[in-house]
Amino acid sequence: MSDQPSLSRLDLNLLVSLDALLTERSVTRAAERLRLSQPALSASLARLRTHFNDPILARRGNTYELTPLASRLSEQAPAALEAVRRVFESQAEWNAEESSREFAVYGSDYAFATLGRRVAMLAAERAPGIRFRFMYHSPQVIEDAVNRLRSADALMIPHGFLSDLPYTDLWKDRWVVIASADNERIRGEVTMADVAESEWVFTYQSQTAFTSASRQIQQLGVEPTVGTVVESFLALPLYVAGTQRLGLLQAGLAGYARAMADVRVYEPPFDATPISNALWWHPMHRRDPEHEWMRTLFEEAAAELGDGAVRTGAPPRRPGVRPSR
Repeated sequence: MSDQPSLSRLDLNLLVSLDALLTERSVTRAAERLRLSQPALSASLARLRTHFNDPILARRGNTYELTPLASRLSEQAPAALEAVRRVFESQAEWNAEESSREFAVYGSDYAFATLGRRVAMLAAERAPGIRFRFMYHSPQVIEDAVNRLRSADALMIPHGFLSDLPYTDLWKDRWVVIASADNERIRGEVTMADVAESEWVFTYQSQTAFTSASRQIQQLGVEPTVGTVVESFLALPLYVAGTQRLGLLQAGLAGYARAMADVRVYEPPFDATPISNALWWHPMHRRDPEHEWMRTLFEEAAAELGDGAVRTGAPPRRPGVRPSR
């Protein structure tokens, strides 16, 4: 016989109260959020304290702080609450055209500006009630992807960062080097000497957050001088324009780069590993017809991009921007 407490003895409404209390750290604000009376939520807090044998909220002067246990619960409660919602929102028959479901997807601004943009357009055409919430990922999200994907629908990220999760291959892209249009060092092409001697703008620079091309430069025996780190691919050209710095960017964003800054685009002087973009998701979604519909939408949008991601719908180059030499 299991030693685990019987779910039949638990009131799932307490999970709603717990999530609000952990988020608001105040009985008053949590009650307002749930549209309950303060005495009613105080009673829920008393039951939670009895269940966990822990104060949950500890008074510090005129405020409340989460106890160590409550801090751990604050990471688990939102995912648990979302999972419960998903269970009870499931339908025997689902029609995308009549649905008002929201799909939550993690990714970078690169993924959103290329594939995410097209996915949103396809959804609007076919299922106007469905909404997508595109959320920026972070090193913390990627390191805890298994748990994060319990409460989100998917994560758009290239191969090389995740394993042991189901995925759908999407489209391939390639790396390019961008330089300011007035960078006199770069004459016709970027050389390995330019790579070694120039200062760089990198998008990510840590043990767990990096681009495959920047890692490849190091594997070639070059330690690039990084002058600026900006965690945005779309913003990177702004940090290159008007400087002697170089930057690495996906070819699918080249049109955006030229449109927003006076930069030129070059092929790298080494055989850069292609970017194999994929959609990663939690195994619990494997047989979910709603999730299958979403994955099919991503696959169709990716097929329109094609290898090399040259058809991105990126804005045209603005007048006066010189083309690559």
